[in-house]
Amino acid sequence: MREYTVDRVRDVSLVGHGGAGKTSLSEAMLFSAGTTTRLGRVEDGNTLSDYHPDEIDRQISINTSLLFCDWKSTKINVLDTPGYTDFTGEVKASLRVSDTAVVLLQAVEGVEVGTEIVASYANEFANAMVFVVNKLDHENADFEKVLQQVHESISHDVIPVQFPLKQGLGFDSVVDVMKMKLLKFVPGGDGRFTEHEIPTDSKAKADQMHQQLVELVAETSEDLLNKYLDQGGLSDDKLREGLRVGIRERKLFPLLCAVATQNVGVSSLMDFIVDYCPTPLEKGDLYGTTPGSHNGDSKGDIVVKQDSDGQPSLFVFKTVSESHVGELSFFRVCSGTITAGADLVNQTNGKPERLAQLFLINGKDRKEVGRLLAGDIGAVVKLKDTHTNSTLSSKTFHVVYPPTVFPEPVFHFAIVPKSKGDEDRIATGLHSLHQEDPTFVFRVDPQVHQTIISGQGELHLNIIVQRLKQRFNVDVDLIEPKVPYRETIKGVVKEAEYKHKKQTGGHGQYGHVQLRLEPLNRGQGFEFADEIVGGVVPGKYIPAVEKGIVEIMKEGVLAGYPVVDVRVVLHYGSYHDVDSSEMAFKIAASQAFRKGFMEAKPVLLEPIYNLEVKVPEDAMGDVMGDISGRRGKISGMETVGHNQIIRAQVPASELHKYATVLRSRTGGRGVFKASMSRYEEVPREQAEKIILASDKRKHKEQEA
Repeated sequence: MREYTVDRVRDVSLVGHGGAGKTSLSEAMLFSAGTTTRLGRVEDGNTLSDYHPDEIDRQISINTSLLFCDWKSTKINVLDTPGYTDFTGEVKASLRVSDTAVVLLQAVEGVEVGTEIVASYANEFANAMVFVVNKLDHENADFEKVLQQVHESISHDVIPVQFPLKQGLGFDSVVDVMKMKLLKFVPGGDGRFTEHEIPTDSKAKADQMHQQLVELVAETSEDLLNKYLDQGGLSDDKLREGLRVGIRERKLFPLLCAVATQNVGVSSLMDFIVDYCPTPLEKGDLYGTTPGSHNGDSKGDIVVKQDSDGQPSLFVFKTVSESHVGELSFFRVCSGTITAGADLVNQTNGKPERLAQLFLINGKDRKEVGRLLAGDIGAVVKLKDTHTNSTLSSKTFHVVYPPTVFPEPVFHFAIVPKSKGDEDRIATGLHSLHQEDPTFVFRVDPQVHQTIISGQGELHLNIIVQRLKQRFNVDVDLIEPKVPYRETIKGVVKEAEYKHKKQTGGHGQYGHVQLRLEPLNRGQGFEFADEIVGGVVPGKYIPAVEKGIVEIMKEGVLAGYPVVDVRVVLHYGSYHDVDSSEMAFKIAASQAFRKGFMEAKPVLLEPIYNLEVKVPEDAMGDVMGDISGRRGKISGMETVGHNQIIRAQVPASELHKYATVLRSRTGGRGVFKASMSRYEEVPREQAEKIILASDKRKHKEQEA
């Protein structure tokens, strides 16, 4: 296997809305380059990148696949990413290690919500962007409409370097306005094209678009602009150089044409990637920090040049678990040369790692290699203490590269094992799946005694459950998480009395207390006061009284939820020299509290969340109406571009599956964040339903 120096490597991510044709494009690229001998089809389940059973079954990409091919003596590393928002973390991780984002657009649908999301990620990581209008052979393809949408929604700096000769059924030719030639392809062929003169009826359009391209390139630098003004144009060499720099500096975003399933326009796209897209070195220096600096141990950024002569360092951007191999870590070489058998240090946690074998990856196929140079992407198996976002480097080069910040989870379910005794295997499985997919998180909620799993959507969590079964042989059900309600009081009870007296032969039980219950301000918790005078309750029993109250508060009185924001005063009682005990006073205290609580205007409290929803203007009214229907209160609005930010406060009980509802109401364009704010009293009608449900649950448990 030949080695590729940093100037002969291109790292690209194929990104876009679901169904835009990313996987089909990756297949066509590898077929055109001779890496594969057939053009795989998503519908047939035989593509190189979508090889997992759940991807074949659903005919969508769920995981990012790493692929590579040789084109014009240059290695193109291709990251084929999922398009569905449930797997958006895969897209972020891929763009984090790519230099160029190839953004696919459907020739009929144009700019979709996924297009806007991936473009924002590309902006975040300062990727060069190349747009490809795909599926131009569809009957209602409209290149001009798509171009207009891109200008309105993404950037006015998107400039066509190709346009279709005749879009729609039978499409096979594009006009290249850089070369000023017609490129003619054979649909379904090996990707090769022949060059022809531009037909007379398209020449004026080509001349106009060529002139627009020259003017935009000239505007990218003062030197080029002066040459353009002095000479009335740019030479071919200056035009190519200016386009290359403009793409690298994100001043220009070229747009090309393709039909990936027919291998039309793909080889000219690959030519363009090699000729104009940035090398890892051209992308610029990387920045890291010294290990531990985030804890305040030291300060200062470390600048790392992406060349193969420096100290070796790499960044792990993805971890997968393969049943026959074990854990596979995908990495980008940030600097130096990474060799098989090298001993490195995981600078993120300080632990040593040996890189036993290095691989180049083409979907599920692996090729072992001896070393990889700066800018290249590969994989290593069976690292002990290394996961996604880890930095590995030599023992003398102390650097940590910034982690990919993944989207916060927006969808939550509680899991219930179908079989008893599976808890340990479930915990192991969930931990492993989180290491593989950081956008999936789980926690055990001690308040509601449930394991809560969280992700980017319903499909995301269904995939997680499916993998739990396939890999760890455990079945779970998904149920709506319990809401952590609270109970409190609004009134004062001056005397809540209970006398626990029991005689069973021999020593009896005797404990007698009088309590005063008072409400506290929200968030103050619990206060206990001892106002016993004259020893009517001996001091040795006072802790038992408080313990009895604390225990009943944990269990709840009204509906089985913890009691909060109550002050309890022990002010009177009595005891028996022989029959009194700590247990007797504990029982008396809990019963007195229960009695007093029900007399003190008890109420239920519910968690209220701060909700921030970003929606297109045309969906604002519908979304606001839906929030109001969820007992939400709108607290403010703000315009950001073509979108509206709606801020509201909504009860937690009304937010289950909100991600799905919001996507439905906004055509997938709405996004939201939710964070815990405070507790508020539940409206009476709502509280009655919760209490009734609690009574039924208790009754069912007693019968069982």
